[in-house]
Amino acid sequence: MNLLIDSFYFSKRLLAAAIHKKVYIYEITSTSSTPLTCLDAHTNNVTSVSFHSEGKWLVTGSEDGTIRIWDLRSTQVHRTYDNGAPVNDVCVHPNQGELISCDQAGCIKQWDLSENLCSHELTPAGDVPIRSVSLASDGSCLVAGNNKGKCYVWKINEEKSDLPRYQAVTKFSAHKKYLTRVLLSPDVKYLATCSADTTVKIWSISQNYEFRQEKVLQGHQRWVWDCAFSADSAYLVTASSDHTARLWEMASGETVRQYNGHHKAAVCCALHDGAG
Repeated sequence: MNLLIDSFYFSKRLLAAAIHKKVYIYEITSTSSTPLTCLDAHTNNVTSVSFHSEGKWLVTGSEDGTIRIWDLRSTQVHRTYDNGAPVNDVCVHPNQGELISCDQAGCIKQWDLSENLCSHELTPAGDVPIRSVSLASDGSCLVAGNNKGKCYVWKINEEKSDLPRYQAVTKFSAHKKYLTRVLLSPDVKYLATCSADTTVKIWSISQNYEFRQEKVLQGHQRWVWDCAFSADSAYLVTASSDHTARLWEMASGETVRQYNGHHKAAVCCALHDGAG
């Protein structure tokens, strides 16, 4: 059984938790542990959840090879994309009109919400599974990480320009072991990468897309599965198989708080820091 969570970044009101094939929606401010609703249509593990900024839609990706758009007002599936391979991650473009997904077949796809189709496809490392994707908050670049610990970066150009939509700018080896998560900071100055090697690495990003390792966050004892930046990019929360979550200060690279209490692996996290 897997568990996946995502906070509702627009109003900070909702939390989506995916457990096996189902997605439960909770109200953060409620004292009740009962979900507001349950979204049930996937036929295999849900691997990714992402809210549309206006709060009307939720996007889910699954090992059943589909991406589904849910209408949260009716709790019905509004649209289903057939990806053709198990989906590992999906995120909503800042323009709110496109989705970016990655899968076990090594593909990264852009899905156009207005035309109901896959408009672009990238295969940076053949059939090596792409584990995670992250879009810059300003829509300027895309970062993807694969099972072999490598990261790939594309500059995103306007559709109307003469340049390719996704222009490859660099690639680098982030970890020697399995990579679980890539995440760009809200200010697009840093990239965090999580790994089976028990570490989280912080990479600074120059204006010409040069990535330089700034810090290695060490303290977790087992795989680090997920991370979440604070809205001001000053802090990072991480979740690990060692049953703990940690809050890190980006400036020092030190743990400022450790959260204990889980009796099994902590595999995902979302940060509600009160900003925005």
